[in-house]
Amino acid sequence: MAERSVPVPEGLRAFRVTGRGGTIVLLAATVAGLVWANLPFGDSYEAFWETDLAVRLGGRGFSLSLRNWVNDGLMTLFFFTVGLEISRQLRVGQLRDRRLVAVPVVAATGGVLVPALLYTAVNHGGPGAGGWGIPVASDTAFVLGLLAVIGTRCPDQLRLFLLTATVIDDILAILVIALFYTEDLSVAALLAAAVLVGLIVALRWLRVWRAPLYVLLGLGVWAATLESGVHPTAVGVLLGMLVAVYGPSEHKLLTASEIVHALSRAPSPELERLATQSVRRTVSINERLQLRLLPWTSYVIVPVFALANAGVVLDAESLGEAARSPVTIGVVLGLVLGKFAGIALGTWIPLRLGLGVLPGNLVWGQVLGGAAVSGIGFTVSLFITDLAFSGDPALGTQAKIGILAGSLLAAGTGWLIFRLAWDRGGVCAPPGDGAENGDGGAEPEPLPPVTVRDHVLGPDDAPVTLVEYGDFECPYCGRAVDVVRRLREEYGERLRFVFRHFPLREVHPHAVAAAIVSEAAADEGRFWDMHDILFANQLALTDADLTAYGERLGVNAWADPDRHRRRVNSDREEGERSGASGTPTFFVNGTLHDGAHDFAGLSAAIDRALEGDRGS
Repeated sequence: MAERSVPVPEGLRAFRVTGRGGTIVLLAATVAGLVWANLPFGDSYEAFWETDLAVRLGGRGFSLSLRNWVNDGLMTLFFFTVGLEISRQLRVGQLRDRRLVAVPVVAATGGVLVPALLYTAVNHGGPGAGGWGIPVASDTAFVLGLLAVIGTRCPDQLRLFLLTATVIDDILAILVIALFYTEDLSVAALLAAAVLVGLIVALRWLRVWRAPLYVLLGLGVWAATLESGVHPTAVGVLLGMLVAVYGPSEHKLLTASEIVHALSRAPSPELERLATQSVRRTVSINERLQLRLLPWTSYVIVPVFALANAGVVLDAESLGEAARSPVTIGVVLGLVLGKFAGIALGTWIPLRLGLGVLPGNLVWGQVLGGAAVSGIGFTVSLFITDLAFSGDPALGTQAKIGILAGSLLAAGTGWLIFRLAWDRGGVCAPPGDGAENGDGGAEPEPLPPVTVRDHVLGPDDAPVTLVEYGDFECPYCGRAVDVVRRLREEYGERLRFVFRHFPLREVHPHAVAAAIVSEAAADEGRFWDMHDILFANQLALTDADLTAYGERLGVNAWADPDRHRRRVNSDREEGERSGASGTPTFFVNGTLHDGAHDFAGLSAAIDRALEGDRGS
């Protein structure tokens, strides 16, 4: 199964920077907590984390244990970053597109409801019934960390799907915490928190951007929420969602470019200040905060949380009790079976009903592997355990053993599925979309013949024609450039290469504009020059960048955009009718190539075509 292109959202890009390292630190902290609690002096674990720490100003203040400072204080910052990502996804990310978000929304909902129902079925009427929220949440760090270890068997499209689903999962888990695990509500404190939130909203509306003021008000909201009885995680998410977020603005980018250019010609303190401000404004506060906070949450806050909460005594007595405990059994079933079944069914149902699509060309083996590893429930599961069983340490211990056992089983199950079935099961697609989904999709039409309007390299009488449907913003298409170059060197006059447009406008924001500019260059006989420039600069395809590339080639990049857009759309529509569904898609002598897109895979297909030509 060939990999398909997918845009890597900012949240996923940021995770890649800290993901593996953060997962390793989190795992190390978990093991450290377990070892500490099981050492001969293991009593010191609970004694340390139950130590009180008070904050007082005059005669007023409050006192919390060190564990509660972590759970109610530091973790609020973690949930603040969750709120930042939710806001970004809703306003400029994947959650704006109903077709792309419909499937992960239903999948995440299934991944919450089915585990909760399984747990409740096992614990109904028992002392552990209140722990139904424990298996509902996936641990994003561990899930994406494991997928990073799995590597190429887990394509970026699946990571995008699971990242979107975990954002929805986080929203649902936070609602569970706020609605079902809040006690002793103080109306006065809640009103005070609401007033402070109103002040934050007013400052945003008045466009007052003073970070210390927002920090002070945020601390006030946190303290008031803590006193109100509502868990502070809710306010962390709310404050994160209030932070301004916006997409790249051509006006801001051009303004920054002009000021930086002026600074390079005549440096001065005033221009330096203006350049700093203008460059900063090109990226939203939301994204800047995520960049700064993610290392802290990944390397410090979440590992400290794991250290403070994962310390469970694993002796023969506790393990024996856990093996018989409905709480442990319910958590394990919820994480391993409930998450798998809920996400799998939640993916299949909207696809079957045609309510949405998945990014790229995922197969069921990959989706089922992702559903299985989503049963790794750790951070939020431990968090809810502390809320559900704060008054019953024995049940809390049984739940934590269930979390550890269930997460390990889910990870092992997911790894096994990726190992054995990552390329099996047929393409996940709505019925009738023409994909290879096993449901009788529309029969592809023959590939349109090569005409004078095509972009061609190689002789017209070459025995093999290799047609690529590509996207200038697709990273896999970028890799294919070198592969095609090697193929042309290897086969010489025996190979004709044709490039046609297939911009994935749903997921690549600059792909259509780049294709339009390449057509403008084609009018001046410079298509292949522009082709090479665009693929060499895939991370710089804004309108300003494209204009600059046109100027470099002496081409008016926007000479006739409507005509060029029609040409680009025509290429894509013809490609879809012929069976192209992602990028890059290759056809060898009119036959869809379903093998690897590397040199070995494509050269094998070309060799078979050459042998067929000689045989005929």
